[in-house]
Amino acid sequence: MSSNKEQGAASFLPTDRTLLVLQEAVQHCRGCDLYEHATQAVFGELETGARAGRPKAAIMMVGEQPGDQEDKEGRPFVGPAGRLLDKCLEEVDIDRRKVYVTNAVKHFRWESRGKLRIHKKPSMKEVHACRPWLDAELEAVRPELIVCLGATAAQSLLGAKFKITQSHGEVEKAEGRPPIIATLHPSAILRARTVEDRERDIGIFLQDLRKVRDFLN
Repeated sequence: MSSNKEQGAASFLPTDRTLLVLQEAVQHCRGCDLYEHATQAVFGELETGARAGRPKAAIMMVGEQPGDQEDKEGRPFVGPAGRLLDKCLEEVDIDRRKVYVTNAVKHFRWESRGKLRIHKKPSMKEVHACRPWLDAELEAVRPELIVCLGATAAQSLLGAKFKITQSHGEVEKAEGRPPIIATLHPSAILRARTVEDRERDIGIFLQDLRKVRDFLN
């Protein structure tokens, strides 16, 4: 007897691949076990509150997975990491309205610490199980450039050997994909141990975002 969880999300994808239909369908995905403990699936969106059927986005930014706040609200990048992302995009003059934001994994993976739900990194098996949703988003959005935020997103598209520390900010090629630039995840910046570390990481992030801006220009 074959299991949907063995097949991943592929069997849950609708025939109609417009974002509005995908957004509804992803709520019924049982392609891995993460749905069991998440409030809801969190799909991508083009700008705050907007999910167009045929969006025009120059950039698709792909993070790791929803966080606690995203899981509760059902929207990507609405927590502290999202606020830092918005601030940095504004600083380098990238129009937020032309950026589609999503995650490699659509359900929040967490572990309990008292009353808190603490982020737990998804396994590569879970990343691969969720991959059909990301592929469908790429097909619908057709971005000019993919920006991977953090190692999980980067390795999901560029392979397990890709290292952010060595190749951040560089334009990468993957067969059948738009150009890809990988950089730090805003949540990793917020988790920096010291003020100096955080300022350094913000500097790296801004530098990489300027390369994104310049690539598109």
